This record gives sequence, structure tokens and C-alpha cells, in this order.
Amino acid sequence: MDIIVYPIAKVTNKRTEATDDNWGDTISEITLLNHIPDEAMDNLEEFSHLEIIYYFDQVEPGEIIFSGHPRGNTKYPKMGILGQRKKDRPNQIGICTVELLEHKGRTIMVKYLDAIDGTPVLDIKPVFREFEPKGEIKQPAWVSNLMKDYWK
Repeated sequence: MDIIVYPIAKVTNKRTEATDDNWGDTISEITLLNHIPDEAMDNLEEFSHLEIIYYFDQVEPGEIIFSGHPRGNTKYPKMGILGQRKKDRPNQIGICTVELLEHKGRTIMVKYLDAIDGTPVLDIKPVFREFEPKGEIKQPAWVSNLMKDYWK
């Protein structure tokens, strides 16, 4: 089975490398590509948060892993790639919930997007409360340690 997906937009920001921490002050602009009509973003400003699905286009096929220590740090347990949020994934797809700061025409400004400058965007979806997790979110203790500086 072949699946063909085309980018709908592109990320512009000051980040040129996929580093692990300090994404909190990064403001990103997401602009629709020419083949997507303006009306695709109609009334997007009615939402406070969006989910951005993007493609890790700078990951080389040889960098893809299926298991390992998060961030290569042996202080963390060895985990399968599906138990991590690493960029070196089999399908190189990222997803991030962002805060919508501004919408002007074909462009949105967002905060809390961990995608580097030039990243292709595959989809943009509004966050609905009804799709948020039900009940308590469970995660291993090491995740909080790993993420302590991520959004600084």
C-alpha cells in the first residue's frame, strides 16, 4: 500500500537545528503553500490551540531507530521508538499542540511548536476539548526529568 501525502504549509522561525531544549521562546509562522486556497484557514482564530502535524524532512533514513535510550542518555531506560517522541521515527512524522497567537490571511503565528525553520506541515487541526485525554495521564517519572527544560 502506498500512501502519498503532500505538505500544505511551511514553518518559518529562528530555529535551524533540532536541539532538545529551550523551545519556549520560539514563535513560529506557518504559511499555507500556493496550492492550498486561502479559505482553508477561515475562522481559525476562533480556536486557542491547534495540533500541527509535520514532517521531519531533515532526518536521514540511516538515522531512523526502533529502540534506544531517550536522547541517547543511558540514565533513561531503553525504550522502543513508539514509547518516545524522537524525530528519528520510521515515518518521520511529528505532532505538537500549539497556542495560536495570531491569524492573518494565509499565515498563523504559533507558540510551543518544536519544528525547525523550513519544516513542511502536513496538516493543521483545531484542538477540541472533546478530543483531549479522558482521565489521568500516566507516564514514567523519567519523562518529566527529560522534559524539564524543553519549553524554557
